Amino acid sequence: MMEAFFIAVAPLLGGLLYGFERVLRARMQNRKGPPLLQPFYDMYKLIGKQAFIVNPYHSILGIVYFITLWIVVAFIILGENLLYIIFLHLLSVVFLILAGFSVRSVYSHIGANRELLATLAYEPVLVMMAVGFFMINGSFEISAIRANASSIIPLFLLFLTFLMIIPVKLKKSPFNATEAHQEIIGGVEVEYSGVFFEFMYMAKWLEYVFIYLLLMLFAGDNIALGTALFIGTFLLVNLVDNATARVKMRDLIKIVLTLGIVLGTVNLIGLSYV
Repeated sequence: MMEAFFIAVAPLLGGLLYGFERVLRARMQNRKGPPLLQPFYDMYKLIGKQAFIVNPYHSILGIVYFITLWIVVAFIILGENLLYIIFLHLLSVVFLILAGFSVRSVYSHIGANRELLATLAYEPVLVMMAVGFFMINGSFEISAIRANASSIIPLFLLFLTFLMIIPVKLKKSPFNATEAHQEIIGGVEVEYSGVFFEFMYMAKWLEYVFIYLLLMLFAGDNIALGTALFIGTFLLVNLVDNATARVKMRDLIKIVLTLGIVLGTVNLIGLSYV
């Protein structure tokens, strides 16, 4: 029953988290900033906007991206197989990339290209993380991972690598080249408007829920540690976002892929000898 409730309100929880992040970022920059519920006010304003449809495939792919991402979050809450969840999440990103390529906009194509490259950089890290959990817990089932003790010590290098890909997924500096409003005006979302942009907007909230639910797996059955990891990581990601500039796309790939593969491989090899 509780699982069904959290699945139903997952986009709203993501919206609250996004709103709190905007408040926190404003405080870090010594300005007042928007209210906590500003993301929902923005959603309400979007309802009144005219929905311009570039082509039916573009609109449908955006909606399918949102729905698939919601299913991914639901499977995490229900404690399903982590490996399947990672592949299903990859499928949702494929829908997003196809949406970017389905229109003629150059900015959308550049954004889709960058999204594809970023996916190739962080996806191996997620798979290695799943393998690490399997080596510790003997199962890919999230329910089993949550029932066991914290894995953060034996998976510490993979944990550090996972921290590195959070800014990529949430499009935060220094790894926000996939969105880069100043250069490509939002990338794949540039041609969305009205109610169709709402789906893209809510999908961004679900990405927050997805990434922080994965983060809390490192705490296992330790709720206090999971809460501390969530709060500490949330503050760290936003501090780094405020304190750093965006790196180029090739540097994003080089840093995330190279460092992620090296640290992940060392961690997995070390586990095989324990």
